[in-house]
Amino acid sequence: MEKLPVSAMAENLIGSEIIKLAGEVKSLIASGKQVHNFTIGDFDPNIYPIPSKLQSEIVSAYDNKHSNYPPANGVLPLRKAVSAYIKNRLDLNYTEDEVLVAGGSRPLIFAFYSAVCDPSDKVLFPVPSWNNNHYTHLHSGSKIELETTVDNFFMPTAAEIEPHLKNISILALCSPQNPTGTVFTKEELQKISALVVAENKERLAAGRKPIYVLYDHIYWTLTYGDIKHYTPEELEPEMRNYTVYIDGISKGFAATGVRVGFAYGAPHVIAKMKSILGHVGAWAPKAEQIATAEFLNDTAAVDTYLEDFKANLFEGLNGFYRGIQNLKAKGYAVDAIKPQAAIYLTVQFNLVGKTTTDGKKLENTNDVTSYLLNDANLALVPFKAFGTSEDSTWYRLSVGTAKPSAIADCFTALEKALEKLV
Repeated sequence: MEKLPVSAMAENLIGSEIIKLAGEVKSLIASGKQVHNFTIGDFDPNIYPIPSKLQSEIVSAYDNKHSNYPPANGVLPLRKAVSAYIKNRLDLNYTEDEVLVAGGSRPLIFAFYSAVCDPSDKVLFPVPSWNNNHYTHLHSGSKIELETTVDNFFMPTAAEIEPHLKNISILALCSPQNPTGTVFTKEELQKISALVVAENKERLAAGRKPIYVLYDHIYWTLTYGDIKHYTPEELEPEMRNYTVYIDGISKGFAATGVRVGFAYGAPHVIAKMKSILGHVGAWAPKAEQIATAEFLNDTAAVDTYLEDFKANLFEGLNGFYRGIQNLKAKGYAVDAIKPQAAIYLTVQFNLVGKTTTDGKKLENTNDVTSYLLNDANLALVPFKAFGTSEDSTWYRLSVGTAKPSAIADCFTALEKALEKLV
């Protein structure tokens, strides 16, 4: 059939490299190959189940017939619970009317872009980062990708952002960061926030639209050791007028399939997001909303779950980190950033230019990724899938589906594969 035209936006939409890689991994597994698959930012429920309190409350909510339409902005008990939860744990003051609930964080991010991004508006975001390029395209915006470096743990700095401030409408930030598992320092986030406040004072005086900040902190509960999570407005109170926070239970409570996300922030933006999602119908199921409210209100249940959950995740991250550092000490061209947050370890395989035993030279990142998959049975996502330059040697390793027993097996296979390279 002759190809028929569709919209320019749809015609030029780029597919997800992560989904493409996941397809290759699934094909190998289906063929019987044993693969250590650390590509997906998800959890194996057999390793990391959702909180028992949350699960029982979901069942109870369905038993009590909470299966009809919820309000478009979320049920009131959940919005109240979120308001209290972020006040107690983040010292953020947003009323239940300034909280918006949806079926996970993605509809909320989409609604934010819809609310503030006009066609051709410039959107600045660091790379590597998750999906901002696609959200910008979906809204006919113009992307400015700021490539970060290992020197700053792949987090953007105020000095790197400042030259672009005069031209942008959106600054999309994420901390803890997906894919790096690293966080903003207090000092750097304060500098960035101060720059935005100063720029917006000039814009508002001139009657111009301000810069709005998307602050995705869906992993904020998962910081380790001495690492602390910060928000823009605790460092610069005026950022309250320009910031929308993306949050939810999917990552902090291993509830990716429960689909309860929430946003809060600049009230006038949240109000427009509410109107947009009211037409989309992207609400979370009512029973799950009722259950999440009951769970978040149970401080002891939340604390108990997070204590064990974080300890187990940190053990997994540290296990992989120690394994990479052990290989580095043996002289292999690998490295890793010490775990800071989230479920990701940033690892390096500086193998371009190496030659395999059958004489094939690893010419680029694609070759390295394929070699790791086929010879080390190790599936990772290269940072280039998150927007970095093609020659980046860094990868995301996700521990959400990693059994503790798999770590030793993984490094046995990996070292054998690295030994073959010259």
